[in-house]
Amino acid sequence: MADNQVPKPGMRDISHKSNSYRVATARAVVRMSAETVEIVRAGRAPKGDPIAVARVAATQAAKNTPDFIPYCHPIPIDHVLVEFEMRDTEIECSVTVKAVYRTGVEVEAMAAAAVAALNLYDLLKPVDESITICDIRLIEKRGGKSDWGSVDGFTAAVVTVSDGCSRGEREDVSGRILADELESIGAVSIERKLVPDEGEDIAGAVRELAGVDVLLLTGGTGVGPRDVTPQTVEPFLELRLAGVEEQIRRYGQERVGTAMLSRSVAGVMGKTLVICLPGSPGACRDAMQAVFPHVLHALPMLTGGGHED
Repeated sequence: MADNQVPKPGMRDISHKSNSYRVATARAVVRMSAETVEIVRAGRAPKGDPIAVARVAATQAAKNTPDFIPYCHPIPIDHVLVEFEMRDTEIECSVTVKAVYRTGVEVEAMAAAAVAALNLYDLLKPVDESITICDIRLIEKRGGKSDWGSVDGFTAAVVTVSDGCSRGEREDVSGRILADELESIGAVSIERKLVPDEGEDIAGAVRELAGVDVLLLTGGTGVGPRDVTPQTVEPFLELRLAGVEEQIRRYGQERVGTAMLSRSVAGVMGKTLVICLPGSPGACRDAMQAVFPHVLHALPMLTGGGHED
């Protein structure tokens, strides 16, 4: 964003993201007198059991956070765990929230912890005017692409299969998009090549670029008479990666119905990860969002690396 460009207010656009398992834990501390803590332990609070009420309130807060945090996305919450630890002069409220969604649940966890603390304050203020709420903070969050460690130093190549681009009649927008995305996730060497929609030219490019870590081809994956990329590349693949192909089509079809017609192919050629993508710029962006950077986990496996314990 340019320095003089003012960001537009509103909810962040997360429509490009894929669902993933999200977990966040937050806490809030309620400080009070030692006598008040003993009242809670003994079940003698004047308004009833403050722990039970605070637990229910925290659960409701996690599920309804967008009602009072306007730019927070509505999230299908799968689990809320509310725990309390009583110490000499304080009660710590800890809330863990889980969901499978496109964005994280840290705000939900923090909101729930804060509401639990507020309910403790409300229920105990008749017996202790010194109660304070402090240290509301996020303890941990997991899930999404932020968890992915970079695979720096891998080499890549992008082959654009297009009659028009190879003749210089059209700009290679899709190839540039793929190259930029690869660079952003750690590629240090990216070769680009333009070939026409001819099987011999496509095969020649694949042979020439064999040995790079990641080889992406864009174009020629439709059902037209000149769309020959998948059937040309398939004989080079020693192992098909059906899950990668399925994810590309699933992600695309959720956004564009005609993505069902794409014949994207993915597999392994020696120690090279090969993926054939559609030719449109939008489809290339979607494919990169759908499978990268997680598909790069294949690279260390192809060189003998194992799974993490």
